Amino acid sequence: MQASSLPFGIISAPGYRYHPAVLAQAATTCGELFPGRLWLALGSGEAINEAITGVAWPEKAERNARLAECVEVIKALFAGERVTHRGRITVIEAKLYSRPETPIPLFGAAVSAATAAFVGSWADGLLTTSGGDIGVTREVISAFRAVAGENKPIYLQHALSWAPTEDEALNQALDQWGPVAAGGEVNWDLRRPADFDRIGRSIGPDQIRECLKVSADINRHLSWIEELATLGVDHIYLHCVGRNQSAFIENFGPRLPAGVL
Repeated sequence: MQASSLPFGIISAPGYRYHPAVLAQAATTCGELFPGRLWLALGSGEAINEAITGVAWPEKAERNARLAECVEVIKALFAGERVTHRGRITVIEAKLYSRPETPIPLFGAAVSAATAAFVGSWADGLLTTSGGDIGVTREVISAFRAVAGENKPIYLQHALSWAPTEDEALNQALDQWGPVAAGGEVNWDLRRPADFDRIGRSIGPDQIRECLKVSADINRHLSWIEELATLGVDHIYLHCVGRNQSAFIENFGPRLPAGVL
């Protein structure tokens, strides 16, 4: 990263694999190395990533409660306090002795309106996703702004599938993104990659298009991106789900408006 001036963000689920005090120390180290460039997003996690330590994987309400405690600890450490906390997570006399001059913004990660309202109570900004119905994204953003106010930044990750032909775009969407279309709590509660593969095989073209923009037409993708820009978000990050990353960058890069990465 020292050879560039790009800003960068990290999303993490503290309280399981990553202790919040260790995460805070890692973030401040990056903030010292690359001043003003790092943002840190915190979420409630997914079992496939976090359950490997053997900790019981709780329901969403309990995950949010654990996240709230971790946020409290991280914010106190960022402020230079000596922190002792005993609750869902434990911290004993932790302190960050080197902190960046430019504070590291803490974003909240949310894909539902309920979670967006929850993170709006503590986050410096919102990280959310889009791919299917823009109305759902609008509801998430509105829920965050109703609690956090109108002036906090919103970063949007937009999932899409592009390839030179429509069949290629659809096939790579089904191959790489099928489980996401299952909805509900599936993506948060499954523990094994094989389980995701099994669910993905049950997803068809109509279902995948409900959660992902699929097209071989770049102009059509640009039209979808322009529609998202009307939501007033600060940055749109494009996530082409296929493995054709070089071709995607070469074809989309020269044609993207400002604020789209």
